[in-house]
Amino acid sequence: MPWFRRSKEKISPDSQKKDLPDGLWEKCPGCGEIIHNKQLESDLWTCLKCDFHFRIGSEEYIKILLDGGSFKEMHKKMRSADPLNFVDTKKYTDRISASIKKIGLYDAVRVGTGKLNNKHVAFGCMDFKFIGGSMGSVVGEKIARIIDKAYKDKIPLILISQSGGARMMEGAYSLMQLAKTSSRLTKLADAKIPYISVLTDPTTGGTTASYAMLGDVNIAEPKALIGFAGPRVIKETIGKDLPKGFQRSEFLEDKGFVDKVVARQQLKETIANLIDYMS
Repeated sequence: MPWFRRSKEKISPDSQKKDLPDGLWEKCPGCGEIIHNKQLESDLWTCLKCDFHFRIGSEEYIKILLDGGSFKEMHKKMRSADPLNFVDTKKYTDRISASIKKIGLYDAVRVGTGKLNNKHVAFGCMDFKFIGGSMGSVVGEKIARIIDKAYKDKIPLILISQSGGARMMEGAYSLMQLAKTSSRLTKLADAKIPYISVLTDPTTGGTTASYAMLGDVNIAEPKALIGFAGPRVIKETIGKDLPKGFQRSEFLEDKGFVDKVVARQQLKETIANLIDYMS
């Protein structure tokens, strides 16, 4: 029976299935779905199947939240010094230079002004790709300056946090940024200027202990890791199993630490409504 016979005809290399080009597809960490990058971008970097929110950078958040072409960046080329002459596996100065060259940012936060639904706002967004979004002296200074800009122009402030915590390479200098930014936000609160804090995955350490949790309204993206110390450290310290979903957005909302969990597709509309309400 001929249909059971294996064909001896040779298959040319050109007719074989080629591997997919790198960078065109992403695998969802939540459900394993394979998603084309164009589809992922059109869905604001979320999975339609399981609603997993991919980590994105400051450039993507600017596109999502601010009106097209309205963002004007401030203090773009401010970069960290090396007050401790710090060296681990490489020099801190070399690490900074490598990150600038690879990512195109000079530090882990981008600040400026723009429009959100035609409303003038002061805007800051951290970027996890730059040394884990760690908060050093430049991050603290740029955050402080955009708070001052909001205060001077009497416009709402929006800060998006995405950080692994304080930057160990700067020692106590990084810890000083907690007091600097928090005191500036007190000044903003006294002037009754709205401050909306958006917490994304992950928001931990000194960032959580300062400006990230001091918003008039604290919004979080779904299933974002938010806390001071990580779950593993806490579990080892107390010697007990942690509750299901511990330190995730929904858990913190249930406990009152986060005001609202908002999907990325509704983020711009939600913030615009809050600004209208508070203004």
